[in-house]
Amino acid sequence: MISDIRYEDDRQKLFVRFEGSGEYVYVGVPGEVHRSFIEAESKGRFFADRIRDRFPCNRLDG
Repeated sequence: MISDIRYEDDRQKLFVRFEGSGEYVYVGVPGEVHRSFIEAESKGRFFADRIRDRFPCNRLDG
């Protein structure tokens, strides 16, 4: 489901790429949420519980 995770600490932007549906940027994501996401045993469950529908997001073109 999740194929890549990137983070811009200075702007609190989390970039998440999903297999088959592209890349999205989530804004206002604290660094500790990003670190917990990276360390989570289940990235999909963590994303659903702690990120999706909690932070504004936009789909990126390209």
